[in-house]
Amino acid sequence: MSISISERAAKRIHEIREEQNVGSDTPLRVSVVSGGCSGLTYDLDFDSDKAITDQDKQFEEHGVKVVVDMRSFLYLAGTNLDYSDGLTGQGFHFHNPNAVRSCSCGESFSL
Repeated sequence: MSISISERAAKRIHEIREEQNVGSDTPLRVSVVSGGCSGLTYDLDFDSDKAITDQDKQFEEHGVKVVVDMRSFLYLAGTNLDYSDGLTGQGFHFHNPNAVRSCSCGESFSL
């Protein structure tokens, strides 16, 4: 199992890299942290290659390298990261098959 990224999400990630002057080879770290109204929340940040450990899972899709720590990967296996800029809300959306419940804004979940 892996974490997949839609073409729309990859395009937006590349745009953000340009806006923030982040190198195109800088990986995107995806993690799960405690918080939110459902107990767990997603976190996205650009990460330096120096912060990647042997225990991290690494994936690449549409030119975006994704790094996930092993604890977060247990929550995120099989997840698809998408991006929407429609009328119902702009931002990244996680389609997580492991989530039993999520809040109405989609930013937190529980297992």
